[in-house]
Amino acid sequence: MSSPSVVASVRRLVVKVGSSLVTNEGRGLDLAAIERWAEQIAQLVAGGRQVVLVSSGAIAEGMQRLGWSKRPQQIHELQAAAAVGQMGLAQAYEAAFRAHGRASAQVLLTHADLADRARYLNARSTLFTLLELGVVPVINENDTVVTDEIKFGDNDTLGALVANLVEADVLVILTDQPGLFSADPRRDPTATLIADAQAGDPQLECIAGGTGSAIAKGGMITKVLAAKRAARSGAHTVIASGREERVLLRLAAGERIGSQLTAATNTLNARKQWLADHLLMKGRVVVDAGAANALRRGGKSLLPIGVTAVEGEFVRGDVIACVDEAGREVARGLTNYGAEDARKIARRATAEIEGILGYIDEPELIHRNNLVVV
Repeated sequence: MSSPSVVASVRRLVVKVGSSLVTNEGRGLDLAAIERWAEQIAQLVAGGRQVVLVSSGAIAEGMQRLGWSKRPQQIHELQAAAAVGQMGLAQAYEAAFRAHGRASAQVLLTHADLADRARYLNARSTLFTLLELGVVPVINENDTVVTDEIKFGDNDTLGALVANLVEADVLVILTDQPGLFSADPRRDPTATLIADAQAGDPQLECIAGGTGSAIAKGGMITKVLAAKRAARSGAHTVIASGREERVLLRLAAGERIGSQLTAATNTLNARKQWLADHLLMKGRVVVDAGAANALRRGGKSLLPIGVTAVEGEFVRGDVIACVDEAGREVARGLTNYGAEDARKIARRATAEIEGILGYIDEPELIHRNNLVVV
């Protein structure tokens, strides 16, 4: 017999439901479906669990209210649809949870909220307070103000970041598919469900498919990458069909449904998790093979002598990426020097820094305490 679902033994979980599970095929909200999610989550909370819900649906609801049949392409039209739809989405969840004696709270996030350390900690504290009060936070990307520079891009990624933010034990990604398959089951009849795998296994990214519907944004690949990201803080991921009857309660009872992607035990501390969760860097430095190896395997700081090129414009304290000579990201961290000075001291020994710049802030370009290998 297989082991029980990882959801059975956990206290805190993040549940992500996609557009297809909360809308009538993209034409407004499915209020009956939202009521079913609220009922299940309310039962989980009543049983002692803490649940954060990441829900799609705002843009689809806005499209319905505005009479639009196709998802717009212009950013301002998307933002307008989101602004209209967020009202309906919040009202629907508030009414559904209230019917089951549970308070809910709307929380809208952008990546800018998590990229700034102070705002990250503030969001974290707020969510912890809501959970301790027994309130169910309902989270969505703040599409009304989001731009390409600060957006998460899809709610699978947002779900993973929230799982890391609140130190959840499990991320449950509910979709309109039974789980992750060995191949695309729509094209390959021999495809089989992957019941167990390790989050972050590169093979999973190779076999994950693309977007399945016109309303949804993302696809199985975003779910696999979300599991990889959630695993950085030790959260396991379950990818399962939201069409399964009472799927959350059955998972919580130990039933194995869908695909379970298990996290390794070596988790990042809170500060390094914040660094790892940055989606966009202010710039990057190219490092030679020796420096790349020292970062990957040696737990070392990045010294200027190992830097072969500096790209982008950044200032002291910004998060920058460290890439090897093939362009693969090795690590990221808080730089001790701005881009202009970094270019001057690249390929130079630490002892030369003061003579070149006229000052020395730190002997390292990035100290190992402010650096995370990715």
